[in-house]
Amino acid sequence: MLFAVLLIFRWAPIPTSAFIYKQNSLARKAPATYEEAAYSWISLDDISPHLAIAVIAAEDQRFPKHWGVDTIELRKALASQRGKKGSPRGASTITQQTAKNLFLWGGRSYSRKIIEAGLSVALEIAWPKERILEVYLNVAQFGDAIFGVNEASRILFDKKPQDLSREEAAMMAAVLPRPAISDVNDPAPSLVKRQKWILNQMKQLGGTWYLKKL
Repeated sequence: MLFAVLLIFRWAPIPTSAFIYKQNSLARKAPATYEEAAYSWISLDDISPHLAIAVIAAEDQRFPKHWGVDTIELRKALASQRGKKGSPRGASTITQQTAKNLFLWGGRSYSRKIIEAGLSVALEIAWPKERILEVYLNVAQFGDAIFGVNEASRILFDKKPQDLSREEAAMMAAVLPRPAISDVNDPAPSLVKRQKWILNQMKQLGGTWYLKKL
C-alpha cells in the first residue's frame, strides 16, 4: 500500500502532508488562535537553484550520496547521546525530514526515528533524488503557518521562487530549524549568522553546480 502511494506521488503534486493537515485541524478547532496553512504546489523547475542548494547546504550536504539515512551523522548523534538521558539529537537527512513531514508527527523519540528511517529508505527506492528534493521544498515549513517555497517566497519576499537571490535563498534555508519563531524581515543576529554560514557552505559545495550530482 505504501509503495503504491509513493509511486502515485512520484509524479503527482502532493495535496497535503501530516504537518499541513495538523495545522488546518488546529485552525478549524481554534480559528482565533491558529491560522490555516498557506500552501500551494510548485515544480522544481520553477524554483531557484539558489534555494535548492541553500537547503542542501543547510540541512544535508551529503544528500546526493546517502540512501535516506546519513550513517556518518547518525554515528555522531549517537556518540553525543551516549550516557545522556532524553531524546536523541537531530542528524535527519532531507529524505528523513520529507518522510516526517509527509507521514509522521513532531518531537524526538526513538520509536519515531525508527519509523522515519524505514520510510526514508522507501522514499529513496521509490523516488529519484530530484523528486525527494522537490517534495521537501514544497512541504517544509518556513513560517508560523507557511508551508512550501511557493507560499514562503510570496509571503516573506513578495517574489516567485525562481526569482529569489542567493541571499534570500540562504535566509529562507536559515529559518528551517525554527520556522515558527524566525522572522526573515527582522532577523535576529543568530539568524543572520546562520544565513552567512549557509552562504559560505553554498560556495564551498560549488554553488548550483552541486545540483548536477543529484
